[in-house]
Amino acid sequence: MSSTPKGFFSRLLLRKSVEQVQRETETSQLKRTLGPWNLVFLGIGCIIGAGIFVRTGNAAALHAGPAVLLSFLVAGAVCALAGLCYAELSSTLPVSGSAYTYSYTTIGEFAAWIMGALLLLEYGLAASVVAVGWGGYVVSLLGDYNIHIPVALTGPTGHHVQEAGVDVLVNGAPVTYLFNLPAFVICMLLAALLVIGVSESAKVNNVIVAIKVTVIVAFIAICGWYVIEHFDTLKANWEPFIPPASGDKGEFGWGGILRAASIVFFAYIGFEAVSTAGQEAKNPKRDMPIGIIGSLVACTAIYILVSIVMTLIVNYKTLNVPDPVAVAVDALGPQWSWFAKLVKAGAIIGLTSVVLVLMYGQTRIFYTMARDGLLPRVFATVHSKFKTPWINTVLVGLITGVAAAFFDINTLGDMTSVGTLAAFGIVCLSVIWLRRTHPEIPRGFKVPLYPVLPLLGIVSCFALIFTVETRVLVFFGWYTIAAIVLYFVYGMHNSRLYKGQEPLEGPDLPEFKEDAP
Repeated sequence: MSSTPKGFFSRLLLRKSVEQVQRETETSQLKRTLGPWNLVFLGIGCIIGAGIFVRTGNAAALHAGPAVLLSFLVAGAVCALAGLCYAELSSTLPVSGSAYTYSYTTIGEFAAWIMGALLLLEYGLAASVVAVGWGGYVVSLLGDYNIHIPVALTGPTGHHVQEAGVDVLVNGAPVTYLFNLPAFVICMLLAALLVIGVSESAKVNNVIVAIKVTVIVAFIAICGWYVIEHFDTLKANWEPFIPPASGDKGEFGWGGILRAASIVFFAYIGFEAVSTAGQEAKNPKRDMPIGIIGSLVACTAIYILVSIVMTLIVNYKTLNVPDPVAVAVDALGPQWSWFAKLVKAGAIIGLTSVVLVLMYGQTRIFYTMARDGLLPRVFATVHSKFKTPWINTVLVGLITGVAAAFFDINTLGDMTSVGTLAAFGIVCLSVIWLRRTHPEIPRGFKVPLYPVLPLLGIVSCFALIFTVETRVLVFFGWYTIAAIVLYFVYGMHNSRLYKGQEPLEGPDLPEFKEDAP
C-alpha cells in the first residue's frame, strides 16, 4: 500500500501498486462464470448492433454519404490500435473497472476519477443511444401490424415529429414529442435482468447474439443479391461516392468521412466492455485477449458489408432515422415484407443485447469505484442472493432510461463518442507507462510493434475528438469541470487508498438481508 503522499500534486498522482490491483482479483465477491466464448459473445453482443442498426444511417445522411464505408475503415483502424492496448492491459491487470483501474495504476487517482467520468459517457449514454434505436425499430415493426404507439411517446422531448424530413402539422402547428417511452422501458427491463445475475444475463446474451448474427448474415445475403440483380439502377445511389463538401465543418467531403468515423466509432466499444469482466472471467490472462480481439475481428467485416448494401439499396439522404436498416429492407418492396419484419425483429433482439452489455459494463465500473471509496458505499452493495451490485444497477437503469427518453439520438451519440475516444487514448498511454515502470510483470498478451502502435492509438483517438461539433466539445468541457469539482468535494476525502486501507471487500461491503426484493 502506498504511503500517505506529501504535497498537493503528489496527492493527485497517488497510484495503486500493480501488486495491489492483482491482489484485488482474489478478493472479489463476484462469481467467476465467464469463459472465452462467453467473452467473445459478450463483445459481439455489444459491437454488432449500435453501428449497424442505429448510427450508420446518421453518419451517412449527415456527413459521409456512401463513403461511410471509408469511415468504418478509419474507425476500425483506430479501434484496432486501442483494442490491442486493452488486450495487453486486461491480461496484465484482470480486474473490474477496466480503463478506470488501468488509470489508477498508471497515471494516478485523479486521472482514474476523470476516467470514471468518461466511462459514464462511454457506457451510460451509449446504452441510451442504442435504446433510442431499439425504440425506433419497435415502433416500425408494430406499425407493420397496424399497432401504433401514440407518436408523442416515441421521440425526444420538444423535437418535432417528421415524415420524410418534413414536420408533421396538426391544425397548422407542428406536432412535438413528449418523451420516448419504448426506450425508457427497455432500459428498466434490462436493469432488472442484470440484478438477477451476470451468469443468467450471459446465457440470455449468447442466445440473442446467435439470433442477431443469423439475421445480419441473412440481411447481407438477400439484400446483396437484390443489389446485384438491380445494380444498373441502384448504382446511382453511389453517385457521387464521396459527396462534395458543403463548406460547413464535417458535412461531406473528406472532412465528413472523418466526422462520420467519430460517430460510428462508439459502436466498436464492445471489446472494451469485455475488459470490465475481469473479475468474472474464469481464466482472465488467457480469456480476456481472446474475447477482445476475437470479437473485434469478427465484427469489422460485417460492418463494412452492411454499410455497402444499405447505401446502395436506398439513397443516403433518407437514412437520418433511428432505424436505418428498417428503411433499407422496406425499400425491397411489398413482396419482401416478410423479410422486412424478420430483420426488424432481429434488430430489436440485437439492440437488446447491446443495451444489456453496455449497462453491465457501467455497473461494474461504479462497483469498483465504490470499493475504492471514490463513490459512496451504497454503489458497492452486493445482493445476498444474486451476488450482484443491485442498487447501482437500478441507478444505471434510471440514468440510461431518462437520457434515452428525453434526448435525441444525435446529441447522445456525439457525447458518447467524445468520452469513448478520450478514454481509449488514455488507455494507450497507460500501456506505455506500464511497460516502462513494470517491464518484469508477466503479460498474457503484448502489443506488437511497441511503442509505435500505442503512440498511433493516442494520436488517432485525440485527432478524431476534434472532428466533433463545437457544441458537444463545450458540453464535454463543462462536464469535465463538474467531475473535477465532485472529486475535490467527495472522492479526494474518501479515497481508501489515501487512507491506507484496502478496497471494500467481503463483510465490509454493505449487503441486504435474504428477504430483500
